[in-house]
Amino acid sequence: MRKYFAFFIPFVWLIFTFSTGFGAQEPSDAGKCMTCHKEKTHGLYQQWLESAHGEHNVTCISCHGAKKSDADAFMHEEALIATLVTPKDCGQCHEKEAEEVANSYHATAGEILESKDAYLAQVIGGHPVAITGCESCHGTKIEVDPDSPNMLSKEDWPNSGIGRINPDGSKGSCNACHMRHSFSKAQARQPEACSKCHLGPDHPQKEIYEASKHGNTYFTNVDKMNLDSDRWIVGEDYNVAPTCATCHISATKSQEVTHDVGQRISWTLRPEVSYAGIHWHIAEKNTVKYTSVDDERETMIEVRAEQPDGSFRTYRNTRLASGDYSAEDTEHYRVMDCVDCHNRATHIYEQPERAVDSRMRVDKIPRELPFIKREALAALTNNYNTVEAAMTGIANHLQGFYRRNHPEVLRSKPAEIDTVITVLQETWKRNIHPEMNITWGSYPSHIGHERDDAGCFRCHNSYMKTETGETIDNDCTLCHSVLANESPEPFQYLNTITDKEPEAALKRYLQREFLDYFVE
Repeated sequence: MRKYFAFFIPFVWLIFTFSTGFGAQEPSDAGKCMTCHKEKTHGLYQQWLESAHGEHNVTCISCHGAKKSDADAFMHEEALIATLVTPKDCGQCHEKEAEEVANSYHATAGEILESKDAYLAQVIGGHPVAITGCESCHGTKIEVDPDSPNMLSKEDWPNSGIGRINPDGSKGSCNACHMRHSFSKAQARQPEACSKCHLGPDHPQKEIYEASKHGNTYFTNVDKMNLDSDRWIVGEDYNVAPTCATCHISATKSQEVTHDVGQRISWTLRPEVSYAGIHWHIAEKNTVKYTSVDDERETMIEVRAEQPDGSFRTYRNTRLASGDYSAEDTEHYRVMDCVDCHNRATHIYEQPERAVDSRMRVDKIPRELPFIKREALAALTNNYNTVEAAMTGIANHLQGFYRRNHPEVLRSKPAEIDTVITVLQETWKRNIHPEMNITWGSYPSHIGHERDDAGCFRCHNSYMKTETGETIDNDCTLCHSVLANESPEPFQYLNTITDKEPEAALKRYLQREFLDYFVE
């Protein structure tokens, strides 16, 4: 083996003479890494070879090379190396990025393991639960073990948690997002990189994103996202959909890339960048208060919006009579915050039509079955008193419909119909719990204004009025920009518009858009 290395050293030296990095040693060390790992771990070698590191001759020893003073350093094939590559190591070349990571809330994620918040996992669940449920994402404190072959304790390693506490004092792990050994920009830009950790009942960002318009558009148009672009500026290099990185990390026309996720959009959604648009409601410079009839905060009594001079403009629900609520209901105003809209963050219940649509979109319910959406909805929304009744009723409904009306489909596609039945049964069990009196619509979402959920329209409606008759605007253009409005008379909005006209605000908006962008 040594003769093999001796033969290749002159050739490898020429290839890797320009190898750079904080831990770079003799060129022969780099050559040994390449020749051995190409044979022993070809997958890792190929990932490196096709990466930006490989393209710029940043070799294994450039990152894994160690100093004698490093606590986790050890000799390997006559080279002093460390298994662990930390943000401090990466910062030798990526100084700005390492500094931003150190300032990020992500870097503190590992500290939770020694806090009271970890009690449930460590004490009640036990260490195996803490490893799989907490440390794999939050990170852990990596201890040095002189008796371990790679100097790292088997209790803590391997671990690439986002807030990993490293022996050199640095916090974090770059490869939590830029998975080794390709360290791909494109990979880190995709929502899947974040959803490795941001998922589940306690932080369901993955599920929320995938169910949102953003997620649906992304997965439909992922081939148009230009993820490998060097710049990747939204509005220039791509425009079909945002990913997590678009808003939290990546470049825009007016903002540079940042690896401090809280710098762009605060964890509490409070900095100036978060004030625009829908988050106006919870900005520090604005205060919105309200009282409601019910604990679910679905029927408002009063809404008060603070004015620039500190006074409040009060809107009262003109549909309510004095007997519809008690005096106590009007005494305690609630200051609007995140959960007034994001009220189902950890308990996401679907409405039946949306549930069917989402499963048709991913082909769990075949669209080619005749009248499948109508009959699927009918099967889901029948009144079933028990789980057993629902399972039987859904199957009987679907099979009965096709037996009576489309027997040829029942004969030719029995497997497809059985699949739909299973999907609908699972959908019903996910959303309906008769023993707890939970049925469709029991827990509506207040984000947006789906057909079955009031959401924004709890306040933005025509019957919340001031004493002078002013209402809280609910025109579409208050939140949405209309990109197209088909009409046989495309120039009609150049005519004079009066307040009495239907959709006057919408017509004025379209008129402004036309004049601003289409008329020189």
